[in-house]
Amino acid sequence: MNKLPLIIKREYLAKVRNKSFVIMTFLSPILMVGMIVLIAYLTKINDNEKHVICILNESDYFSNVFLNTGSTSYVDFKNISLRQAKDSTASMGYYGLLYIPSGTNLEMVSANSYLFTKEVPSTLVLEKLEAIFEERLRQERLSEMGVSAAEFASIDESFDINTATFAGQQNIKGINEIKAVIGGGFGYLIMMFIIIYGGFVMRSVIEEKTSRIIEVIISSVKPFQLMLGKIIGTSLAGITQFAIWIVSAGVLLLIAFSILNIDLDALNGSGTASVPGVGSHMAPPVPMGDQTLQIYAQELFQIPWLMLISFFLVYFLLGYLIYSSIYAAIGAAVDNETDTQQFIFPIILPLMLAIYVGFFSVFSNPHGPIAVGFSLFPLTSPIVMLMRLPSGIGTGGVPIWELVTSILLLIITFIGIVWLAAKIYRVGILMYGKRPTYRELFKWLKY
Repeated sequence: MNKLPLIIKREYLAKVRNKSFVIMTFLSPILMVGMIVLIAYLTKINDNEKHVICILNESDYFSNVFLNTGSTSYVDFKNISLRQAKDSTASMGYYGLLYIPSGTNLEMVSANSYLFTKEVPSTLVLEKLEAIFEERLRQERLSEMGVSAAEFASIDESFDINTATFAGQQNIKGINEIKAVIGGGFGYLIMMFIIIYGGFVMRSVIEEKTSRIIEVIISSVKPFQLMLGKIIGTSLAGITQFAIWIVSAGVLLLIAFSILNIDLDALNGSGTASVPGVGSHMAPPVPMGDQTLQIYAQELFQIPWLMLISFFLVYFLLGYLIYSSIYAAIGAAVDNETDTQQFIFPIILPLMLAIYVGFFSVFSNPHGPIAVGFSLFPLTSPIVMLMRLPSGIGTGGVPIWELVTSILLLIITFIGIVWLAAKIYRVGILMYGKRPTYRELFKWLKY
């Protein structure tokens, strides 16, 4: 194994000195940040657009209910016909015309009201107007039944049952989902890294195989050493590039947002305008009280972040090493990247399965049999286990034996796959001009 460090060094330097590697290392963060900034800037411009809606109200049921907001303003038309109102709205370039006909019955008036626009109206605009109509209809129906709005609000008030652990610690609804999303973010990062950089090792093996240089190397190095060194060296190069991307992209984002004065909330569309005239149960969610916010903040602070990041690095490295060794075996079995397509999907399938099954199982029951099983299975554990870890380790969290077993299985699987890949490597590296099948690969393992 004394030649292993030399192989790792050779593979690492060969990658990081490659011209395309250097160019993409510094160009990719610029392109990614540019795309994010462009999306944020366009979102900011789109959010600043104000809709002007003209109203021709011929009834007595909707007085003073259409109030201007930050994104919508209203213009009242009086004593003109519907045709004149349409022409005026179109000529002035306003967004649309809301026509409310006259009538003695609110239900009939509402049913015969129309919103006229040049194109199909925005769903947001429709929802705001519909909410106003719904609230006015509700008030009228309550009045006919002899129920005041205040009385109905007290009847319609929602109820949340109090929950707590046996130790007396108060629980809050949705915290498990938040923790699963945090862990899922780490798992998704691992999956994307494997998909992007897994092909590094495969292409490296194919390049050496096609250049015939491997025939000289294999005469002085054991296939297991060569395979292990190639996997580790290429993986380190990918991790180096990924680390540079994260740091440089983060710095560029902060600089770009500060220069362009872009609010980070523009990316998630958190700014929502309230709808005037809407009852309590139709209004946007009421901001949580200080006590509830403190409980959420306390729960998030109690997440063992240092432990989570530490195990993220462990599962990140082991997961990538396992999949890169599989990619290396594929590279040794084929002559070109075109022939690898039949083998790629079976590799990606466990990653996709881990993401989707992990989200469905961990969200509903983080300690159920499905979540535990997938967090122990080596091809899915790097993702699913990270979804479970935010709940902690030990009492109330992931049992220590599950965590230790998961890591041991990953290490054993990595060594086993490298050993199997080396057997394929030993035979396939000298095979040219033939596209192998799964049956032939199985035969190579017996040699």
